Amino acid sequence: MTDRVRKLFNEQINKEYHSAYLYLAMSNWLDQNDYPGAANWMYIQYKEEVVHAEGFFRYMMSRGEAIELTPIEAPKSEWTSVLEAFEEALAHEEYITDSIDKMAIAAEEDGDRAARLFLDWYILEQVEEEVNGNDNVMFWKRAGDHPGAVLSLDRQYAAREFEADQIPYIED
Repeated sequence: MTDRVRKLFNEQINKEYHSAYLYLAMSNWLDQNDYPGAANWMYIQYKEEVVHAEGFFRYMMSRGEAIELTPIEAPKSEWTSVLEAFEEALAHEEYITDSIDKMAIAAEEDGDRAARLFLDWYILEQVEEEVNGNDNVMFWKRAGDHPGAVLSLDRQYAAREFEADQIPYIED
């Protein structure tokens, strides 16, 4: 692994853990503001981000690379609405997509085909994350200030369950 690719992988581990913190903060805010279903959705998202961070960590370990764990920036903890929280979640996923795309380009340019291949799973995962993010924003916009719609949507979000992603090339 080149120094540049190693640096990007280490930075991505931090970004994934920051993502987890952000979703945990959103879950807390949503729960405190009487959106238990949306809080559950964000809590599940938090757990997914931890798995994603661990995937990068374990991949680097498998290649014998030095891992640098850096401080995780504290996330924002207040939002003005459930919609704002989901809009911020979408914007954050777009930021993560851009970061992973840059990693893939660097791996390609530096001739690290193994890292480039490993990143394919994350690239496709980000497509799913952005589709979900766009759907979430659309659903909350449509629910608007209609109490029945908000309650129904929140109940749907309460049904989400955690299923750990199976990241290729990483053994359990």
